[in-house]
Amino acid sequence: MIKADLHCHTTLSDGSLGIEEVIAQAKRNGIDYLAITDHDCISSVSRAAVLGQRYGIEIIPAVEFSAFDGKRGSKAHILCYMPQKPARLEGLCMRNSEMRRQRGKKMAFKVIERYPITLENIVKYSAGSKAIYKGHIMHALMDYGYTTELYGDVYNELFDSKTGLCADEVSNETMSNPEIHFVLDLIHSSGGLAVIAHPTVFDNFDLIEELAKEKKLDGVEVWHQSLKPSNEKALLETCEKYGLLATGGSDFHGFYNHYPISIGYNLTPENTLEKILAHKG
Repeated sequence: MIKADLHCHTTLSDGSLGIEEVIAQAKRNGIDYLAITDHDCISSVSRAAVLGQRYGIEIIPAVEFSAFDGKRGSKAHILCYMPQKPARLEGLCMRNSEMRRQRGKKMAFKVIERYPITLENIVKYSAGSKAIYKGHIMHALMDYGYTTELYGDVYNELFDSKTGLCADEVSNETMSNPEIHFVLDLIHSSGGLAVIAHPTVFDNFDLIEELAKEKKLDGVEVWHQSLKPSNEKALLETCEKYGLLATGGSDFHGFYNHYPISIGYNLTPENTLEKILAHKG
C-alpha cells in the first residue's frame, strides 16, 4: 500500500517542525508521498525536493492559500498541488504573507499590553515563519505561566472572533483575504490543481457545490480529522457526481495542532494520488 499525506505544515508558516524534521518524521511513519502545504508560501518546494530524495520520499509541490467567499461572507482554504509555473503564485504568496504579518504584529502588541512579556518572547517561535501566528503567541504565554494549554480559556479570551481581545484582527483576516475565484483562476493559470481544504472548518459545503457546477474546482479534502463520517459520505458523493479528486491529509502542525495528530493520520487514496501525479497543467 502506498501511503500519501497531502497536507502538512512546517515552521515556514504555523508548524512547529522544520522541513527536514517533517520529512524525517514522515519517513519514520512510512509515508511514501508527502505534500508540504505551508500557508501562502511555496519557499519549501526546492529544499523539500532535495531532502525528499535523501530520505526516499516523493515530495509533491504544494501550497495552502487563504481565500474569501464573498457570497457567504466566510473564509476558505485552497490547497494547490503540482503547479507547473509556480512563479505565477509568488505575488499572491507575498501579498497574503504581508497582510498576515501586519495582523500578527497587531495581535502581538495587544497581547503584550495585557500580559507582560516581550515581543522577543513571541518572535523566538515565529523566527522561521513568514508571520506571527496565534500559536506563536500562545507558546510564549505558556512559557511564562499564563496558561498551561495552547487552546483553552486564554486562547478564547484573546482570539475569539466576537469577544476576543484580537477580535478585529481575526475578523479582518477573513475579509482581507483575496476573493476565492481570483485564487482559483491564479492556481489554474499556474497549471496547478485546486482542492478545497477541510470544508467543515469554514462550512464550505455550499461553496463546493457551486464551484463544482462552475467547473472551477479540481477536488475536495475528504479525509480530515474535522470531518464526521456523514460528511465524508456526502463529500464522496459530490466528488463522484462532478468528477472531483477526493484527497486526504493529516493537516499536521506538530505542537500547534488542535488535536493529537501525527503525520499520516489521514491519507490520500492511491487512485487519487495517481491522477495528481499524472497532472500536467
